[in-house]
Amino acid sequence: MTNNDLLSNQYLQDILAQPVALADTLAALPSADILTPFAERLASGELRRIVLTGMGSSYHIHNPLMLTLIERGLSAQMMETSELIHYAPALIEPQTLIIAVSQSGRSAEIIRLLEMAQGRAPIIGVTNTPDSPLAAGSGVTILTHAGEEFSVSCKTYVTALAALAWLADALTGVSPQATLAALAGVPDAVEQYLSQWTTHVETLRDRLDGVQIITFVGRGPSLAAMGTAALTTKESAHFPAEGLSSAAFRHGPLEMTGPRHFVLVYSGPELTAALNARLADDIRAAGGRAGLVRESASPDVFSLPAASEVALPIFEILPAQMITLALAQLQGHEPGRFEHAQKVTLVE
Repeated sequence: MTNNDLLSNQYLQDILAQPVALADTLAALPSADILTPFAERLASGELRRIVLTGMGSSYHIHNPLMLTLIERGLSAQMMETSELIHYAPALIEPQTLIIAVSQSGRSAEIIRLLEMAQGRAPIIGVTNTPDSPLAAGSGVTILTHAGEEFSVSCKTYVTALAALAWLADALTGVSPQATLAALAGVPDAVEQYLSQWTTHVETLRDRLDGVQIITFVGRGPSLAAMGTAALTTKESAHFPAEGLSSAAFRHGPLEMTGPRHFVLVYSGPELTAALNARLADDIRAAGGRAGLVRESASPDVFSLPAASEVALPIFEILPAQMITLALAQLQGHEPGRFEHAQKVTLVE
């Protein structure tokens, strides 16, 4: 499949539609007042903890939000919805605020969570589907406006990231104006990056030729892109991929370093950027292949526009999306085409 053949691919069209989806979602965010009752209950201690839940990319997406909430003095933890409903139901209680993200709002685990939480625990739902069970069963629903999506999460992922960045402010009594200002230029910057998609994919086909496994690594808020990148690579390209923290990669998996293993390292925020850059250098020095996703004015596929920390997670997923397109071509697979899974998982 050539780049010309890709032009009719629905997954690619969803990727290219991300700037519009982001702009539409940012324009439709409600007043922060909608979350004032929850913010007051958290500040008073009536709500003692926040559980952030979802499945797949809707789970990984919570990493930036969790870190922001913890930084602002709240007790927040991430848990896959499947684990929450089966192994930690004690958390579904009146002093726990649940923030559930689901593109469809109707996956099997979300339905079970809604049943268990009814009358017991308050839920804030983030979904792309206004008539979904999650939207109907949440105390407050934050809607993304990504439009219909063919298969693999891309539009729904970046729009939910934007919504969660806004939610972090609204839930902690912080004016969201600075966050909204930081996100205002993101749709145009994403469009500029994606305007070079053909060059990016061609570059990656060369860089990834002969690779048999890819690992995505990062720290802090970059764990959202790391986890989602590995998942979407498996979904989109049917290619072996793993997501690990940069530190975890040094604790053993570094032994896999070699010419058939490609590691994409997310530089991430300044706090640990030097550590991540050193890891990429060490992989190359050991004879492996590595790319470093970082802010840079270079037109390279792994170069991102300058961004605030709140906008960075949105940009970080873009190189991974280009990787999925390149790997699908190398594998002879139509990118984004499900053969066994479904867009909405209805069976546990």
